[in-house]
Amino acid sequence: MAGSKPRSWVFAAATVGRRCAAGLAVGAGLVAGALGLGAGDAHAISIELKDVAADRIERQRAFTDGRTPLPKTPDTALFKERLEAAGVKSGSPILLRIFKETSELEIWIEKGDRFVLFATYPICHWSGTLGPKLREGDKQTPEGFYSVSQKQLRRLGRWPRAINLGFPNAYDRALDRDGSYILMHGGCSSVGCFAMTNTVMSEIHGLATAAIQGGQRYVPVHVFPFRMTDAALAARSDSPWHGFWSMLQTGYTSFERTGRPPRISVCKGAYVVEDARPKSLSAERDTEDRRGRGKSRSGMMLGALHVGCPDPPPVTTAEKTHAEAAMPPGAETAKPR
Repeated sequence: MAGSKPRSWVFAAATVGRRCAAGLAVGAGLVAGALGLGAGDAHAISIELKDVAADRIERQRAFTDGRTPLPKTPDTALFKERLEAAGVKSGSPILLRIFKETSELEIWIEKGDRFVLFATYPICHWSGTLGPKLREGDKQTPEGFYSVSQKQLRRLGRWPRAINLGFPNAYDRALDRDGSYILMHGGCSSVGCFAMTNTVMSEIHGLATAAIQGGQRYVPVHVFPFRMTDAALAARSDSPWHGFWSMLQTGYTSFERTGRPPRISVCKGAYVVEDARPKSLSAERDTEDRRGRGKSRSGMMLGALHVGCPDPPPVTTAEKTHAEAAMPPGAETAKPR
């Protein structure tokens, strides 16, 4: 937290690489012996676990000891029953939200006009501290708004089910941030990625695959340092990332308010967030677009990260009717001359 003294631990890693596929050993200090690694098989690296989520070490110990699933993990064996209880279906559009401070990943699934929370999973391990990823090799996990397409669901390295986050995105590139192969994957060891354990990652990957196959071209992934309440942001007012986090908060509050993933653009090196329209209005706009140009806008490409400053959106017939109904008696609409 702001003002607290950073703490760090040293881990042993076997075959440490520059990317997040490198495996981290478990526990504080050099624990190669405890993991059965000889002196020639492990190299010590320092991973900063500042400010938050010191319980990452305990989760790695639990995973290595076979104490899985981790506490608070949804019962993946009852996947179909959980879907039915939530009133949602696999193949519907989804949203993923990650909160680094509490090591949580949420999946929200569309149900009618809103998205409802389907599951909250503990993140077994992530490296670094609060704040964005800046460069290759800084061992940081990113923060920001990302989108996942079909090609980002392919097998990567030793992970049969992994999701490439898409870092750096257009915003990161505008600030000359660099890195590669930032993943959500199985296991419980990683540098720069989010390790979810194999069973949990299988469920997440399955829902993302089903959503894309069901017609969602882009799955939005929102990565936040913490739950972006006014109080949480005010408590970190002295952070060098306060301005950046304030920008992320607009996306967080938009979804909290509307229950739908907002439309996010990268405009002049900044995120611009627009509230999503209700599904019914998006459907009407698609119909009107087809009438006018023969092409549907597919609900403003739900989940996509747009590049360029947004234009004022056209007003649909339903919105005009709603606006007219809200006018006080006797009021007249101004007409152009």
